[in-house]
Amino acid sequence: MSHQPLRYSTIEPEAKAPTLKRLRQLARILDKAIVIPGTQVGIGVDPIIGLLPGAGDFLGVLLSSYIVLEAARLGAPRSTLGKMVFNIAVDAIVGAFPIIGDFFDFAWTANTNNIKLLEEYLKFPSQKKEADKWFIAIVLIILLLIAIALVAIPVILVRMIMSFFTGG
Repeated sequence: MSHQPLRYSTIEPEAKAPTLKRLRQLARILDKAIVIPGTQVGIGVDPIIGLLPGAGDFLGVLLSSYIVLEAARLGAPRSTLGKMVFNIAVDAIVGAFPIIGDFFDFAWTANTNNIKLLEEYLKFPSQKKEADKWFIAIVLIILLLIAIALVAIPVILVRMIMSFFTGG
């Protein structure tokens, strides 16, 4: 009788709880670090740094990507990682639009949503297949390209507008 080899994540089981705790803290800092007194509305570092044109959204994607990388190390499957990347992409792309994107950043808590996805996977880890290293690499490359585009597109637009007004 042949047995299929068990697949283990790259993080030992006793290290998963501290890793998850650290990721929860990072998500809280990014999405809801400061709670507005008298409300349950929180403002995190991500929407605040998102106010910086170009560079803020770039940094936000990089910080959010760390949660995806750690989720992959914890053995999250492709479906979970794909949902996490989608959350970050929506946050980054809509957040790149001036004013509207800034308000959207306060409401869309991609990092908190990603932690919920990771926790859901960790409740029933054996039911889903882990993502392979190539998929993880592709996911991280996509996030990096989104981050680069968030810097490049505004620079290109500003140059086009300046050349239109200066006639050059």
